[in-house]
Amino acid sequence: MYQKLLHTKGLRLLGGLLGSLLLAAAINVFIVPQGLYGGGAYGLCQVIRTLVLRALDLELPFDLAGVLYFFVNIPLFMLAFRALGREFFLKAAICTAANSLFLAIIPSPAVPVIPDMLTSCMVGGILVGFSGGLVLSCGCSTGGLDILGLYLSKKGSRFTVGRFSITFNAGLYTLCFFLFDATTAIYSAIYNVLSNLFLDRLHRQNVTVQLLIFTKKNDPQLPRYIMEQLDRGVTSWAAKGGWTGDDVQVLCVCLSKYEIDTLRQVMQQVDPDAFYIVQEGVHAGGNFKRHLG
Repeated sequence: MYQKLLHTKGLRLLGGLLGSLLLAAAINVFIVPQGLYGGGAYGLCQVIRTLVLRALDLELPFDLAGVLYFFVNIPLFMLAFRALGREFFLKAAICTAANSLFLAIIPSPAVPVIPDMLTSCMVGGILVGFSGGLVLSCGCSTGGLDILGLYLSKKGSRFTVGRFSITFNAGLYTLCFFLFDATTAIYSAIYNVLSNLFLDRLHRQNVTVQLLIFTKKNDPQLPRYIMEQLDRGVTSWAAKGGWTGDDVQVLCVCLSKYEIDTLRQVMQQVDPDAFYIVQEGVHAGGNFKRHLG
């Protein structure tokens, strides 16, 4: 079911919206009641919300941080529009607007669901990381540092989405330390590190793999699919089977770990007897494109 969701174009936006809902619910149910702060642009919006409400002595029927988060994303999307592509931009804009709405309207319990703060950090971090990974794996985004992280990833930066978030949040939680107290800053940082580590495990667009395919069928369908549908270059050469002496065609392609699942399905249709080798975590540079789903 999960693989069908990731590889069916019509369902991917639905998956992104579902992830946006789960992410907002996890933050508002497990993190906000503990008085902790999320990471990235939304965490910064939470800090601004707290300072504004305290200064004006206001109580609002909605979470101001969700509203602020929507407006903060407008210049970020303008920055990344050309680099990320129109299709990704539209899906990300829809999911970001939905996520901002969910963050604003989903009520937070007056009393923490899980009394222990560390347990709340762990549960909230895992759920937020899973939800964020689902959104990104569906080729969507909830905005904020995801947009900047994906932008840097596409440009060839060594930063992954999660690592970039952790770097930014080091400064954010230092600010929390001085504005609030050490407990708030430390537990917020624990939650955020957990969520980003879990997100990086699920966001497979960051993992580059090299695929060697050995097939006895000299069929142009497979390399054509790789070049036209996956937009990846293919290098091929003729070889001989060491044991049988049969003619073998070898195809070499670098792609993301996310794309390999789709390619494996096509290989099964074109040549069920094909043999392939996958090497993960290879370094690819030059004209290698980083796709965002």
